[in-house]
Amino acid sequence: MPELVSETPLPPLPPQQPAAQPSVPESAPVPAPQLDPARVRAITIDLDDTLWPIWPTIARAEAALAGWLAAHAPATAALFADAQALRAIRLHMQTLRPDLRLDLSALRRESIRLALTQAGDDPALAEPAFDFFFAERQRVHLFDDALETLEFLSTRYPVVAVSNGNADVHRVGIGRYFKASLSAPVLGIAKPDARIFHAAAQAAGALPAQVLHVGDDALLDARGALDAGMQAAWINTAQAPWLHGTPPHATLGSLRALCRLLA
Repeated sequence: MPELVSETPLPPLPPQQPAAQPSVPESAPVPAPQLDPARVRAITIDLDDTLWPIWPTIARAEAALAGWLAAHAPATAALFADAQALRAIRLHMQTLRPDLRLDLSALRRESIRLALTQAGDDPALAEPAFDFFFAERQRVHLFDDALETLEFLSTRYPVVAVSNGNADVHRVGIGRYFKASLSAPVLGIAKPDARIFHAAAQAAGALPAQVLHVGDDALLDARGALDAGMQAAWINTAQAPWLHGTPPHATLGSLRALCRLLA
């Protein structure tokens, strides 16, 4: 007689427990490299928000521009009475002219021209309007320790300014402290690209490994300088966390602290 096969299903096997995984210790923070002052033969330094606060400067220059437009292009002044409207058209210009993305002066000038055109004013007024704005943009208020820091650094090292912006160290009134001043609009290269740092080292007459770069921006200044083979001092007045891998050689709360470090 054939063996009967029950239609009742067998109880399921208990689920297989995963093999115990070895515990992985939490990764320790990457230690910061130590600054070696004896290796420093030159200094490169950022401008905006390192030597002076930039947004109060821009806000004051934009307010002055609004006054100029009210006197010379009233239709434009009325159409763009809100400072945010002028900033919005500048952002729109970045979309229209991506070729100008590194040239803040050209972007500002062409955004003024577009505003004049939209309002029905003479677009040729863009040139004197920008010149007026640009002169105001150079009237910066230096941080309290900026001049003493530049004096300290320039008497010991060749100092080269490296900026993505359009500040002019001579028009600002601090040109005597710098051997050279490099900017993204002039070079067509912006931080954190290593090439602008290498160009600055060359202008200072030093190798990248002999240069200490100083700046406030964690990515553009500190990370960019590290990737370019320089030592880096991050001016971190806001006490922000470092989020970009290997930390800079020095994280400082002020420019004055940099002078103490190099003394």
